[in-house]
Amino acid sequence: MKKQSDIVAELSDRELIMNVYLTQGIMIGLALISGFIVFDHWSEFQGLFKLDIPLIMVVGGSVAFIIVLVDVILERYLPKSWIDDGGINERVFKNISIPNITLLCFVVAVAEELLFRAVIQSAVGLVIASLLFAVIHFRYLQKPVLFINVTLVSFLLGALFYLTGNIWVTIFAHFLIDVSLGILIRLKY
Repeated sequence: MKKQSDIVAELSDRELIMNVYLTQGIMIGLALISGFIVFDHWSEFQGLFKLDIPLIMVVGGSVAFIIVLVDVILERYLPKSWIDDGGINERVFKNISIPNITLLCFVVAVAEELLFRAVIQSAVGLVIASLLFAVIHFRYLQKPVLFINVTLVSFLLGALFYLTGNIWVTIFAHFLIDVSLGILIRLKY
């Protein structure tokens, strides 16, 4: 059986990005279908989307800033072998424009937060949703530092959703984390 890194190595950069969009589309579909099962009324699901701009910007932005800062520090001071994801993030971000990075990161943030926070966390709680989120990033399972990092970020985003009850806060935080780190990768090249 081929390892993920071998499969990814066979894909062109365009195919890799298209696969990212495909998996995110599947997650959005699963979130919407599961939402009909989890929530008694669609208005309950819609109630998770509160357009409280100060809360979204200040709380989501602050959490994202801290997470990005920790990631930058880890990258600077830890051996590359401890934080290397097999080059997948570099492959995704190094050759696409900043507007495309922004779009990709927005789609990822919406898809993952809808599925893992809005639906799964609402159905089974913070711990299971956060662990499932960490496990879907299975390429990190062989890298303890990366796996611990994604697990802690997952619990932090889950706690943010639990405390605010607002999915926009976690979507914004997730988006800022991904877009910031994606742009940092892009700027290296």
